Amino acid sequence: MTTTKREPVTRVAVLIPTYNERDNLPGIVARVRASVPDADVIVLDDNSPDGTGEVAGALAADDAHVHVLHRRGKEGLGKAYLAGFEFALGEGYDAAVEMDADGSHQPEQLPDLLRALAGADVAIGARWVRGGQVRNWPLRRKVLSVGANVYTKVLLGMKVNDATAGFRAYRASALRAMDLEGVESQGYCFQIDLTLRAVRGGLTVVEVPITFVEREVGVSKMGGSIVREALTNVTKWGIEHRTNQVKQAARRLRGRPAPVEERP
Repeated sequence: MTTTKREPVTRVAVLIPTYNERDNLPGIVARVRASVPDADVIVLDDNSPDGTGEVAGALAADDAHVHVLHRRGKEGLGKAYLAGFEFALGEGYDAAVEMDADGSHQPEQLPDLLRALAGADVAIGARWVRGGQVRNWPLRRKVLSVGANVYTKVLLGMKVNDATAGFRAYRASALRAMDLEGVESQGYCFQIDLTLRAVRGGLTVVEVPITFVEREVGVSKMGGSIVREALTNVTKWGIEHRTNQVKQAARRLRGRPAPVEERP
Protein backbone atom coordinates (compact mmCIF):
# COMPACT_ATOMS: atom_id res chain seq x y z
CA MET A 1 0.00 0.00 0.00
CA THR A 2 1.40 3.40 -0.93
CA THR A 3 1.18 6.07 1.75
CA THR A 4 0.74 9.81 1.47
CA LYS A 5 2.68 12.08 3.78
CA ARG A 6 0.39 13.75 6.32
CA GLU A 7 0.65 16.89 8.42
CA PRO A 8 3.12 16.53 11.33
CA VAL A 9 1.73 15.24 14.62
CA THR A 10 2.84 17.60 17.37
CA ARG A 11 0.24 17.39 20.16
CA VAL A 12 -0.34 13.83 21.34
CA ALA A 13 -2.75 12.53 24.02
CA VAL A 14 -1.87 9.10 25.43
CA LEU A 15 -5.13 7.63 26.75
CA ILE A 16 -4.76 5.10 29.57
CA PRO A 17 -8.01 3.55 30.87
CA THR A 18 -7.79 2.26 34.43
CA TYR A 19 -9.77 0.10 36.79
CA ASN A 20 -7.92 -1.12 39.88
CA GLU A 21 -4.44 -0.35 38.51
CA ARG A 22 -2.98 1.71 41.37
CA ASP A 23 0.17 -0.43 41.56
CA ASN A 24 0.84 -0.26 37.81
CA LEU A 25 -0.11 3.32 37.02
CA PRO A 26 2.84 5.33 38.44
CA GLY A 27 5.38 3.19 36.61
CA ILE A 28 3.60 3.23 33.28
CA VAL A 29 3.03 6.99 33.42
CA ALA A 30 6.70 7.56 34.21
CA ARG A 31 7.74 5.39 31.25
CA VAL A 32 5.39 7.22 28.87
CA ARG A 33 6.69 10.59 30.02
CA ALA A 34 10.28 9.40 29.48
CA SER A 35 9.55 7.93 26.03
CA VAL A 36 7.49 10.82 24.62
CA PRO A 37 8.23 13.84 26.85
CA ASP A 38 6.11 16.24 24.81
CA ALA A 39 2.97 14.08 24.95
CA ASP A 40 0.21 14.40 27.53
CA VAL A 41 -1.05 11.40 29.50
CA ILE A 42 -4.82 11.24 30.02
CA VAL A 43 -5.84 8.71 32.68
CA LEU A 44 -9.42 7.48 32.22
CA ASP A 45 -10.35 6.06 35.60
CA ASP A 46 -13.65 4.23 36.05
CA ASN A 47 -14.01 5.07 39.77
CA SER A 48 -11.61 2.28 40.79
CA PRO A 49 -12.37 1.02 44.31
CA ASP A 50 -8.66 0.45 44.98
CA GLY A 51 -7.90 4.18 44.81
CA THR A 52 -6.38 4.35 41.32
CA GLY A 53 -8.19 7.64 40.77
CA GLU A 54 -6.49 9.19 43.79
CA VAL A 55 -3.09 7.96 42.60
CA ALA A 56 -3.79 9.46 39.16
CA GLY A 57 -4.82 12.74 40.76
CA ALA A 58 -1.55 12.91 42.69
CA LEU A 59 0.43 12.27 39.50
CA ALA A 60 -1.50 15.04 37.74
CA ALA A 61 -0.85 17.45 40.60
CA ASP A 62 2.90 16.93 40.20
CA ASP A 63 3.07 16.99 36.38
CA ALA A 64 1.28 19.39 34.04
CA HIS A 65 1.51 16.76 31.27
CA VAL A 66 -0.75 14.35 33.21
CA HIS A 67 -4.53 14.73 33.36
CA VAL A 68 -7.32 12.60 34.81
CA LEU A 69 -10.89 12.01 33.69
CA HIS A 70 -12.72 10.68 36.75
CA ARG A 71 -15.62 8.61 35.42
CA ARG A 72 -18.68 7.59 37.43
CA GLY A 73 -18.09 3.84 37.32
CA LYS A 74 -17.00 0.80 35.36
CA GLU A 75 -18.68 1.09 31.95
CA GLY A 76 -16.33 -0.87 29.72
CA LEU A 77 -13.24 -0.22 27.66
CA GLY A 78 -15.18 1.22 24.74
CA LYS A 79 -16.92 3.99 26.67
CA ALA A 80 -13.72 4.91 28.46
CA TYR A 81 -11.86 5.37 25.18
CA LEU A 82 -14.77 7.24 23.60
CA ALA A 83 -14.66 9.68 26.51
CA GLY A 84 -10.93 10.02 25.99
CA PHE A 85 -11.34 10.65 22.26
CA GLU A 86 -13.95 13.32 22.97
CA PHE A 87 -11.56 15.02 25.39
CA ALA A 88 -8.62 14.82 22.97
CA LEU A 89 -10.62 16.24 20.06
CA GLY A 90 -12.08 18.97 22.24
CA GLU A 91 -8.63 20.01 23.45
CA GLY A 92 -7.17 20.16 19.95
CA TYR A 93 -4.72 17.24 20.05
CA ASP A 94 -3.35 16.03 16.71
CA ALA A 95 -3.41 12.37 17.71
CA ALA A 96 -4.74 10.05 20.40
CA VAL A 97 -3.04 6.87 21.56
CA GLU A 98 -4.72 3.84 23.12
CA MET A 99 -2.58 2.11 25.73
CA ASP A 100 -3.10 -0.33 28.60
CA ALA A 101 -2.06 0.58 32.15
CA ASP A 102 -0.68 -2.85 33.03
CA GLY A 103 2.67 -2.63 31.21
CA SER A 104 1.74 -5.06 28.44
CA HIS A 105 2.13 -2.19 25.95
CA GLN A 106 5.66 -0.91 26.21
CA PRO A 107 5.88 2.90 26.19
CA GLU A 108 9.37 2.64 24.71
CA GLN A 109 7.75 1.51 21.45
CA LEU A 110 5.34 4.44 21.34
CA PRO A 111 7.70 6.63 19.24
CA ASP A 112 7.56 3.96 16.50
CA LEU A 113 3.75 4.21 16.41
CA LEU A 114 3.81 7.98 16.22
CA ARG A 115 6.43 7.97 13.45
CA ALA A 116 4.17 5.64 11.45
CA LEU A 117 1.47 8.33 11.44
CA ALA A 118 3.66 10.34 9.06
CA GLY A 119 2.18 8.21 6.29
CA ALA A 120 -1.01 6.86 7.85
CA ASP A 121 -4.26 7.74 9.57
CA VAL A 122 -4.12 4.84 12.04
CA ALA A 123 -1.06 2.98 13.35
CA ILE A 124 -1.65 -0.34 15.12
CA GLY A 125 0.96 -1.90 17.39
CA ALA A 126 0.70 -5.43 16.04
CA ARG A 127 1.75 -8.71 17.62
CA TRP A 128 0.89 -11.06 14.78
CA VAL A 129 3.07 -9.59 12.02
CA ARG A 130 6.70 -10.15 11.05
CA GLY A 131 8.82 -8.73 13.87
CA GLY A 132 5.98 -8.75 16.40
CA GLN A 133 5.95 -11.06 19.40
CA VAL A 134 4.24 -11.92 22.67
CA ARG A 135 6.02 -12.75 25.91
CA ASN A 136 4.80 -14.83 28.85
CA TRP A 137 1.53 -15.97 27.30
CA PRO A 138 0.37 -19.60 27.62
CA LEU A 139 -0.18 -21.46 24.36
CA ARG A 140 -3.96 -21.45 24.89
CA ARG A 141 -4.10 -17.66 24.93
CA LYS A 142 -1.87 -17.34 21.86
CA VAL A 143 -4.10 -19.74 19.96
CA LEU A 144 -7.21 -17.80 21.04
CA SER A 145 -5.77 -14.46 19.92
CA VAL A 146 -4.39 -15.70 16.60
CA GLY A 147 -7.61 -17.59 15.89
CA ALA A 148 -9.75 -14.54 16.69
CA ASN A 149 -7.70 -12.36 14.36
CA VAL A 150 -7.74 -14.88 11.51
CA TYR A 151 -11.51 -15.28 11.93
CA THR A 152 -11.94 -11.49 11.89
CA LYS A 153 -9.66 -10.99 8.89
CA VAL A 154 -11.33 -13.65 6.78
CA LEU A 155 -14.93 -12.94 7.74
CA LEU A 156 -14.70 -9.16 7.37
CA GLY A 157 -12.41 -9.15 4.34
CA MET A 158 -9.81 -6.91 6.01
CA LYS A 159 -6.06 -7.04 5.40
CA VAL A 160 -5.26 -6.12 9.00
CA ASN A 161 -3.50 -8.97 10.84
CA ASP A 162 -4.04 -7.80 14.44
CA ALA A 163 -7.42 -6.07 14.54
CA THR A 164 -7.84 -6.86 18.25
CA ALA A 165 -4.65 -5.04 19.25
CA GLY A 166 -5.14 -2.39 21.91
CA PHE A 167 -1.91 -0.40 21.43
CA ARG A 168 -2.60 2.04 18.62
CA ALA A 169 -2.49 5.67 17.52
CA TYR A 170 -5.15 7.64 15.65
CA ARG A 171 -4.85 10.96 13.91
CA ALA A 172 -7.52 13.36 15.13
CA SER A 173 -8.76 13.64 11.55
CA ALA A 174 -9.28 9.87 11.47
CA LEU A 175 -11.34 9.91 14.67
CA ARG A 176 -13.54 12.65 13.24
CA ALA A 177 -14.13 10.58 10.10
CA MET A 178 -15.10 7.35 11.86
CA ASP A 179 -18.63 8.09 13.15
CA LEU A 180 -17.72 7.39 16.77
CA GLU A 181 -21.26 8.19 17.91
CA GLY A 182 -22.37 4.91 16.34
CA VAL A 183 -19.91 2.75 18.30
CA GLU A 184 -21.57 0.45 20.81
CA SER A 185 -18.87 -2.20 21.36
CA GLN A 186 -17.56 -2.29 24.91
CA GLY A 187 -14.87 -4.93 25.37
CA TYR A 188 -11.93 -5.76 23.14
CA CYS A 189 -14.42 -5.94 20.28
CA PHE A 190 -14.16 -2.15 20.41
CA GLN A 191 -10.75 -2.44 18.72
CA ILE A 192 -12.19 -4.54 15.89
CA ASP A 193 -15.08 -2.12 15.53
CA LEU A 194 -12.80 0.89 15.10
CA THR A 195 -10.45 -0.98 12.77
CA LEU A 196 -13.37 -1.91 10.55
CA ARG A 197 -14.66 1.66 10.53
CA ALA A 198 -11.24 2.94 9.55
CA VAL A 199 -10.81 0.42 6.73
CA ARG A 200 -14.31 0.90 5.34
CA GLY A 201 -13.92 4.65 5.65
CA GLY A 202 -10.97 4.52 3.26
CA LEU A 203 -8.41 5.51 5.91
CA THR A 204 -4.81 4.31 5.71
CA VAL A 205 -4.10 1.75 8.43
CA VAL A 206 -0.56 0.49 9.04
CA GLU A 207 0.69 -2.17 11.43
CA VAL A 208 3.88 -1.61 13.42
CA PRO A 209 5.47 -4.71 15.01
CA ILE A 210 5.61 -4.58 18.80
CA THR A 211 6.54 -6.86 21.67
CA PHE A 212 3.55 -7.50 23.94
CA VAL A 213 4.46 -8.42 27.52
CA GLU A 214 1.93 -10.07 29.82
CA ARG A 215 1.18 -8.10 32.98
CA GLU A 216 3.12 -8.95 36.15
CA VAL A 217 0.92 -7.08 38.65
CA GLY A 218 -2.87 -7.16 38.96
CA VAL A 219 -5.57 -9.19 37.25
CA SER A 220 -6.48 -9.32 33.57
CA LYS A 221 -9.87 -7.85 32.63
CA MET A 222 -10.39 -10.43 29.86
CA GLY A 223 -13.49 -12.50 30.59
CA GLY A 224 -16.03 -14.74 28.91
CA SER A 225 -18.48 -11.91 28.22
CA ILE A 226 -15.79 -9.97 26.33
CA VAL A 227 -15.03 -12.97 24.13
CA ARG A 228 -18.74 -13.58 23.47
CA GLU A 229 -19.33 -9.95 22.51
CA ALA A 230 -16.48 -10.07 20.00
CA LEU A 231 -17.61 -13.38 18.50
CA THR A 232 -21.23 -12.24 18.21
CA ASN A 233 -20.44 -8.87 16.67
CA VAL A 234 -17.78 -10.10 14.24
CA THR A 235 -20.08 -12.87 13.06
CA LYS A 236 -22.93 -10.38 12.54
CA TRP A 237 -20.68 -7.93 10.68
CA GLY A 238 -19.26 -10.78 8.63
CA ILE A 239 -22.71 -11.95 7.53
CA GLU A 240 -23.59 -8.37 6.60
CA HIS A 241 -20.31 -8.04 4.66
CA ARG A 242 -20.90 -11.25 2.70
CA THR A 243 -24.52 -10.30 2.03
CA ASN A 244 -23.39 -6.93 0.68
CA GLN A 245 -20.84 -8.67 -1.54
CA VAL A 246 -23.59 -10.85 -3.05
CA LYS A 247 -25.81 -7.81 -3.60
CA GLN A 248 -22.98 -5.87 -5.24
CA ALA A 249 -22.19 -8.80 -7.53
CA ALA A 250 -25.85 -9.01 -8.54
CA ARG A 251 -25.91 -5.27 -9.28
CA ARG A 252 -22.82 -5.54 -11.44
CA LEU A 253 -24.43 -8.33 -13.42
CA ARG A 254 -27.44 -6.07 -14.01
CA GLY A 255 -25.15 -3.19 -14.97
CA ARG A 256 -25.99 -1.03 -11.96
CA PRO A 257 -23.41 0.74 -9.77
CA ALA A 258 -22.77 -0.98 -6.45
CA PRO A 259 -23.47 1.07 -3.28
CA VAL A 260 -20.65 1.76 -0.85
CA GLU A 261 -20.63 -0.79 1.99
CA GLU A 262 -21.96 0.67 5.22
CA ARG A 263 -19.91 0.86 8.38
CA PRO A 264 -20.78 -1.49 11.28
